[in-house]
Amino acid sequence: MCVLVQIESVAALDNVEAIAAVPGVDGVFFGPADLSASMGLLGKPMDPAVQSAILRGIAAVGRAGKAAGLLSSNNPFAQTCLAQGATFVAVGVDTSLLVKAAADLLAVFKGPQADAAAGNRPGY
Repeated sequence: MCVLVQIESVAALDNVEAIAAVPGVDGVFFGPADLSASMGLLGKPMDPAVQSAILRGIAAVGRAGKAAGLLSSNNPFAQTCLAQGATFVAVGVDTSLLVKAAADLLAVFKGPQADAAAGNRPGY
């Protein structure tokens, strides 16, 4: 079994060393959205202050010899986290991936040529 705990508040971040030191905890997951809200930066998970806090947390977890990770839809920040010692990074959100795929598919069939063709063919 693998036990991961989440750091999603300023209070938890302030205690990350103690949390990571708990016997049986295998790793720590940082939640940028909730952490940003707790920091007074609601809706700004990629604010530099949030990024800096997460990177400090990753370093603290690494010093404890535990795995550190997070969710980030921002590829450059995800790569920075990996370079700074994160051992797992979720880089996609299912709903965002689905919306992007649907929009891409729509563009294939609703482009300028598709619009012209649609006006010249019967539908039902």
